[in-house]
Amino acid sequence: MRLNKLLFTLSFIFISLNTQAENILRLATTTSTENSGLLSVLHPIFEERFNCQLHVLAVGTGKALKLAENGDVDIVLVHAPNAELAFINEGLGINRTPVMHNDFILVGPPQDLAQVKQAKSIIHALHNIAATQSQFISRGDDSGTHKKENALWQTADINPVGVWYVQSGQGMGAVLKMANEKQAYTLTDRGTYLAFQSKLDLTILFEKEPPLLNPYHIMVVNPARQPHVKYELAQHYIDFVTGSEGQNIIASYKMAGQTLFYPDVIKQ
Repeated sequence: MRLNKLLFTLSFIFISLNTQAENILRLATTTSTENSGLLSVLHPIFEERFNCQLHVLAVGTGKALKLAENGDVDIVLVHAPNAELAFINEGLGINRTPVMHNDFILVGPPQDLAQVKQAKSIIHALHNIAATQSQFISRGDDSGTHKKENALWQTADINPVGVWYVQSGQGMGAVLKMANEKQAYTLTDRGTYLAFQSKLDLTILFEKEPPLLNPYHIMVVNPARQPHVKYELAQHYIDFVTGSEGQNIIASYKMAGQTLFYPDVIKQ
């Protein structure tokens, strides 16, 4: 009798754990998205509606796409269009969909010794930093922000090397803290900067130029390559964040009275 009861209990535990595992959706996204706090508003609504749990892995875009390639996640929300298109073209992901955008900004110390604020373009601003060898903190982590930064240096025809240029290998929040401590310049997405602004003595020195646009797209890991991917639940998530409810949550999400992201599906 005791053996049968024990077997029944073990079977119940196994079934419960298996059911819970089936209701877990794994999302790889960027540290900038996670740091903004937006997901903590979106996810409880989705989890309750679909009786599931969202497990978020917040890393740089390069690492997020690698997790997806390895089948370690079901869905990816990142902000590096060229890398995303390569991921799709290689058959690793499907259903790439725009979600939202913000922009990149160049921040630095208020005294602005490199005179970035007077620059006529972001390229001119980078030339000023390199010419004065003012300290610049780079993500250095193959994230979407790092990819954008590298593209801007390349457009400026500058190879940023020397003691003034520090590759941190850190997420955006850590880089902002490091730049603050060293009173250095850095490129950041606006959302993360706003999330950390109250703790920083860094100011926005260059912004609002077309090359600094920062779009976010979402993709499902291709179930033809990774059969265990929870495609149906992943598609429900895409429909949620790109539908009117999710898009309105994104549009209304603010920090310190400022909008962090702008929806790309619905019109505001």
